[in-house]
Amino acid sequence: MTVTSESVIDQSPLFELDARIRISASPAEIYSVVSDLTRSKEWSPECMGGQWTHGEPSAVGSVFRGENLRSQDVVGWAPLVRGTWYTESRVVAAEPGRTFRWMMLTHAREDQESIWGFDVQDAGEGTSWLVHHFRMGRATAGIHKIVAGLDEDTRKRFVDDWTAKLEQDLDDTLARIKDVIEKN
Repeated sequence: MTVTSESVIDQSPLFELDARIRISASPAEIYSVVSDLTRSKEWSPECMGGQWTHGEPSAVGSVFRGENLRSQDVVGWAPLVRGTWYTESRVVAAEPGRTFRWMMLTHAREDQESIWGFDVQDAGEGTSWLVHHFRMGRATAGIHKIVAGLDEDTRKRFVDDWTAKLEQDLDDTLARIKDVIEKN
């Protein structure tokens, strides 16, 4: 009898989360802010901004190189990259006033099943709903590197702790975006 054991890391989707907030602004106003990834330092818990390295800013197919900063206390027990590190992503959806999404790339600029995004809906009376979402189908190269030396129980703990971190990041991001937009 053959026993196959699938790791928690092999689940698909590994992560699938979203959060929403109501903002006193039009969908177009919100979209103009969230689609400008160079401004991400204004709201992201880890992304400190960056630059467009290929294509027109915020257009489908364009590549953004993000500069990130992670503190020591983020899932402090896990073997994560700490301090400054860089990512590249490609815009996969850009519909003004509606949706903006970007896919994380490997260091070789290959697609990964790791997509972040924002959806905007008119809520009436000069307000809009902003939904921030993240989906990782198959684990990225980075996740595989993080869990490579971990046993299965510790891998499960990592997925649980990382899910909680992502949930908090989505909420924090939305609150910061609301502040940025409503203060203007």
